[in-house]
Amino acid sequence: MSTHNSALAAACALGLLSSAALADSPNLGKVITPEQVAPWDISISPDGAGLPPGSGTPKQGEAVYASKCLACHGDKGAGKPNDALVGGIGSLVGDKPAIKTVGSFWPYATTIFDYVRRAMPYNESKTLTNEELYAVAAYILQLNGIIGENETMNAQTLPRVRMPNRDGFVTFVPAKPK
Repeated sequence: MSTHNSALAAACALGLLSSAALADSPNLGKVITPEQVAPWDISISPDGAGLPPGSGTPKQGEAVYASKCLACHGDKGAGKPNDALVGGIGSLVGDKPAIKTVGSFWPYATTIFDYVRRAMPYNESKTLTNEELYAVAAYILQLNGIIGENETMNAQTLPRVRMPNRDGFVTFVPAKPK
């Protein structure tokens, strides 16, 4: 074998090894521990797992809503300029266009807390305290007629709220790898 052929064979072998090494690891950084992930995992499950301490009432939520949410969702969650949060219960059946609000579409009350905590207020996401989050969730639920005006939402009561469209969804079960 000539020197040229040996060099070409060595380059090909190195290329294959490099490709195999890249396939095993994208070399994007270091592996982090579950303890390092925990502060970033703020997911709330439908059964309430992950809900933090705190509580709030619809009356408390009305004040938070007025200062943080009203400009986008309108008076009493009626909508404009952004989506309505209230109304539409029962509108998902029939031939008329569905009105998808928290009250008509969302299957679990815990997702209100989770969504608002992650994304609202739109221009200041992740700024509400746990008490404000429970209060806003309580206010939205009360506006939809799902809870009473004197109820308190917390990690124990919020998961027990039965949303009107809870049974309107199909449970997703991921396929097992073959």
